[in-house]
Amino acid sequence: MTHRRRLAASATALTLLAGTHLLLGPSARADGDNSPAAGGEAATAAQVWVTTADGGKRLERGADVAFDGAKQDIDLAVDASEKGQQFTGAGASVTEASARLMSGLPDGEREKLMRSLFSADGDGIGLDYLRQPLGGSDFVAELPYYSYEDEQGSFSVGRDTEEILPLLREALGINPDIRVMGTPWSAPAWMKDSGKLEGGSLTEEHYEAYAGYLVKAVQAYAAEGVDIDDLTAQNEPLFETTYPSMGMSAAQQAAFLRVLDEKLTAAGLDTDLFAYDHNWDKPEYPLEVLDKTQDIDRVQGAAFHCYGGEPEAQQQVRDEGGRVFFTECSGTDSESGDPDDTFADSLTWQTENLVVRSLRSGSETVVLWNMALDQNGGPHFGNCDTRCNGVVEIDGGDVARNAEFYSLGHVSKFVDRGAHRIGSTTQQPGGVEDVVFENPDGSRAAVVVNSSDSTRKFSVTESGSSLAYELPAGAVATFTWPGEPAG
Repeated sequence: MTHRRRLAASATALTLLAGTHLLLGPSARADGDNSPAAGGEAATAAQVWVTTADGGKRLERGADVAFDGAKQDIDLAVDASEKGQQFTGAGASVTEASARLMSGLPDGEREKLMRSLFSADGDGIGLDYLRQPLGGSDFVAELPYYSYEDEQGSFSVGRDTEEILPLLREALGINPDIRVMGTPWSAPAWMKDSGKLEGGSLTEEHYEAYAGYLVKAVQAYAAEGVDIDDLTAQNEPLFETTYPSMGMSAAQQAAFLRVLDEKLTAAGLDTDLFAYDHNWDKPEYPLEVLDKTQDIDRVQGAAFHCYGGEPEAQQQVRDEGGRVFFTECSGTDSESGDPDDTFADSLTWQTENLVVRSLRSGSETVVLWNMALDQNGGPHFGNCDTRCNGVVEIDGGDVARNAEFYSLGHVSKFVDRGAHRIGSTTQQPGGVEDVVFENPDGSRAAVVVNSSDSTRKFSVTESGSSLAYELPAGAVATFTWPGEPAG
């Protein structure tokens, strides 16, 4: 039977070109004049922003680069006739830990931070997607862990109203286009076979109650001025641990999503549902869920994390017509513990894997984990083998932008929601890798990372014209130039 997921499959398959991937991609926005060339003429120059691995340049605007250079041995050939998935957004999570730190800043400093995160003006990066824990996670600000209904019949999002929801409203005031995903780490303990938030599974007799609980959460957030647009049934359903968590097999999730769909429909809510929300290494899980729920229109696709497997696994969901959202990856310190190493390693690895490879494998989003953590990687009550890092670090009243800020910013500042990924050739991991987008106005944005250990010279070619550029080892560049929508 042909169903909604298969309709997009033919348009999103990856094509191999002479050992490189011909990839499809979203469109792009940039500060400055990035409108299509008058009369449909070919673009003559690109604007460029660079972040270097040593931190010497951080989303720094460079000199424009003309499309009058020679094609290089490494050539990133752009083909706007090849189109892939739309871009939905980039961001992170305002966990309770993040909210405690951000709310604790003096008003002026907090407002400055919020604008740098959620506005695309000036040096802001225009984040527009937030994935919010529904109840407690490992990154609560203080114990005890909590759900919204610890005692049966006493539903309340009161703890979130203290710090999380005011920040979400402030973010929406800066950027009304922010889209929000809600994700629970656990059902209330009384719904589970373990009788506690940590570990265990939802009992079948409580499917109806848990679905009703999530509907109440969506309604409660809406009443507080925050719409939950997307919803997953369970964070990391294959990982039961010592903080709020809950095991859920693919068969159980498919059955539960059917109940949840009925409850959302009865409540008149149009929230979309996404399966899985776990690592790249088990794509068979979301494929099973999507197969068993293919008659439910609001089950749109699957969400993925970075802690196992490779980003290309996402393409299996895309090939079946499902949408792909990348929804979590935590920054961590490098093994050396040297802050300079951490910045360099994080910038390159995140851009290579979470931006380029993930978007080239069908993802519509780039979403990291904590928006803000302190100098100790907290507050948190889970497990970080090495210190966890947020998009920014807050130490008292001081705010520092981590590499995560820049790996997100190289996408979020230049790629508009509704952009399409377009065709481009790329090198394999360890080389010069890229993903290219076409914005709704036709402008292009190419995110390029040099994941090799030496400076590389390359060209970007479209419609027979090339620009040549040299990028240091580990550095990231975003190029933007005018263009006509390919249609």
